[in-house]
Amino acid sequence: MSEAEVLTGAGPVYGDPEAIRQASTYVQSPTIIVYSDDQTVRHAVISALGTKLSAEVSAHKIVEFATAPALRQYVDDKKKVDLFILDSEAVPEGGMGIAHQLRDEMADCPPIMVIIQRSPDKWLAKWSGADAVVAHPIDPFTLGKGVLALLKK
Repeated sequence: MSEAEVLTGAGPVYGDPEAIRQASTYVQSPTIIVYSDDQTVRHAVISALGTKLSAEVSAHKIVEFATAPALRQYVDDKKKVDLFILDSEAVPEGGMGIAHQLRDEMADCPPIMVIIQRSPDKWLAKWSGADAVVAHPIDPFTLGKGVLALLKK
């Protein structure tokens, strides 16, 4: 898998061209949550995202979590979240399980991107409620393109 894939009811596709045309603006000053128990994964995502994704989007804030309880506490405290990026390979709680829980428990859940190790895991990411998947190893261009698609209003 070379591109981030946005998952829709019709199956995995990269972006819905009509939806992208209709969404004329991006979330400004987005807060992006990065969850992985592996510091190298978190660092790869943060490095790939840089400080600004595009000239059309103001600088983003990244909040990183190494544990699921800390992430849940942040969400329970109703702090700003515009996008979740969750590592499916995190232990003891993987990103897909957390994605599923977020979808079930948040009334207005922000978009969720799941990092997968194997392309066949796309079906499980879709089941978890993920809006998009990106594969290891993290490619900065692929990740950035997928994040921008999810930050469209």
